[in-house]
Amino acid sequence: FSRQRYEDPHWQYPPPGYRDGYPYQSHQWQPVAWQDDRDLRQGESYGKSYRDQHYYRGYHPNLATGPPGQDRTQTYSSSEESHTSTSRREGTGEGTLSSDSGEASGQPKEPNLLLQYHESGLSSSSHELSQYIRDGADSCDPVLPESWNVRQTEGPSVSTPTPAAPLKFPQLHTALCFGAGGHLVLACPHHPAERQRAHVELHSLEAILQGTEELEELQAFPGPLAREDLHKVDVMTFCQQKITGCDLSTPRGRDSSLLWKLLVLLCRQNGSMVGSDAAELLLQDCRRQDRYRRQEPVASLAGLADDEWAPRAPGTLDLITGEVPPVVETQAQIVEKFTKLLYYGRKKEALVWAMRNQLWGHALFLSSKMDARTYSWVLTGFTSTLATNDPLQTLFQLMSGRIPQAALCCGDATWGDWRPHLAVMLSNKVGDMELNHRAIVTMGDTLASKGAVEAAHFCYLMADIPFGYFGAKADRMALLGSSHRQAFSQFARTEVIQRMEIFEYCQQLRQPESFLLPFQVYKLLYAARLAEHGLPAQALQYCEHICTALLRRDPAAHPALARQLLTLAERLKLSDPLLLEMPEQDQEVEPDWLEQLRACCRQWEVR
Repeated sequence: FSRQRYEDPHWQYPPPGYRDGYPYQSHQWQPVAWQDDRDLRQGESYGKSYRDQHYYRGYHPNLATGPPGQDRTQTYSSSEESHTSTSRREGTGEGTLSSDSGEASGQPKEPNLLLQYHESGLSSSSHELSQYIRDGADSCDPVLPESWNVRQTEGPSVSTPTPAAPLKFPQLHTALCFGAGGHLVLACPHHPAERQRAHVELHSLEAILQGTEELEELQAFPGPLAREDLHKVDVMTFCQQKITGCDLSTPRGRDSSLLWKLLVLLCRQNGSMVGSDAAELLLQDCRRQDRYRRQEPVASLAGLADDEWAPRAPGTLDLITGEVPPVVETQAQIVEKFTKLLYYGRKKEALVWAMRNQLWGHALFLSSKMDARTYSWVLTGFTSTLATNDPLQTLFQLMSGRIPQAALCCGDATWGDWRPHLAVMLSNKVGDMELNHRAIVTMGDTLASKGAVEAAHFCYLMADIPFGYFGAKADRMALLGSSHRQAFSQFARTEVIQRMEIFEYCQQLRQPESFLLPFQVYKLLYAARLAEHGLPAQALQYCEHICTALLRRDPAAHPALARQLLTLAERLKLSDPLLLEMPEQDQEVEPDWLEQLRACCRQWEVR
């Protein structure tokens, strides 16, 4: 039953008349609405039947225990007499909490147990206690538990309960937490009551995680790469190790290897590169040179009838020259006939003869000296003989002022390798640089739509596409070699962040003051991973380099990044190896970059 119902003055108990005639056979109590509101806090007691006593006796066995030898019938009769006397006192106004039967009979005064329990806070309703707690003259003398102490004060003696506090944990266990200095702190269980001292253990996370793949991957990287004592040979060696681990039997493995080779090239040449360098790298990665099958020129494209393209029968008289051509014509005879046709001013027939016998150089030169329509006709006939996926088609289409078909169809198994097509576009810049840029970006978009993320990012790097952010899905790149349209845990892998830092390092070899601003948040994430794996000194160095990059710009432009960086740096500042060389009185001095970062954050908050 809810205690709130007991304290509600509108829920009272039946009158004594109803209670006297109620048979003591049902142990279920059902309160009835009593219209007469009485002040329960004035100590007025109301009788209840045996049903109520049985309910409280079940929940308070110590209070319901009678003297030895007293049977259940005597308890019932004494309860009835108590209820009757209580009802009479209510009518005469004599029944109060301070009066008891002991004073009336001349017996010595005993502590008022009802008042003691009420003041001790055991129950918030005094009328409940009056039903099963009576004074010393009552026939039922309750036995107090040992945990209750009765103190003698100036007024009536009051018993103060001292209940035992429940344990927060049922059994002893080890408490642990992670420290910012790369430690695991263990608080071993102990018994303070038995004078056992607390035992605290400090374990190095680097030692605990020794041999794991994550820690080995972090330790193998020579970061941070912005430090002064780093040589670029170490970075190139790391890239070569990554190239060795790529699976060249799969397209994704070849594309990943291509990115690492590009980083080696940029690092070797101090971040500088031209189109022919990238073309050479692309052709080196090709496992074999595809043989593109040439086709016969299409008559409809050349604008000639079928009978004009049909070879003449052997021994047939040539009406133009008046000679019988030989059965098998050599290259010299083909050129001689082309010359004789020009002797007689038959330019169109000479073009047809040159195109039919694959003299495309003669045909193109002759048509270029004629009108533009004829030149376009001969050029179309020449390109129709090339295979669709021939890189020459890509070059000719690009030089004709069109987006090559290879930029729209690459990445398909039936189309072939995309590398030769990109190489020919990088090595042969056309006059319209905007067209060349759009062709390379289109090829990258096509590769990205087919899942070749590394290949697409290689194209974007050749087109100088800037890096964006993870939340901006419209951006083409966020981290080099990783798609920002997947889950963040898969997107921001440790290897991807390391590869991106090498690319930033190559940019700094050419321009020392340059840095990639969107990449700083991933460097902070990488620093947190270092701290979690027990490498706080390296993590603090990353924080310093990130702070240096932010201070070159306005840190207020990136307040969330600045606050997170300040929080991590303050926890790692004691992990600086330079503190071991400082005097003890100077170890409390913070580095200048940390003080400047804190000042900038405060200025931003005030603003």
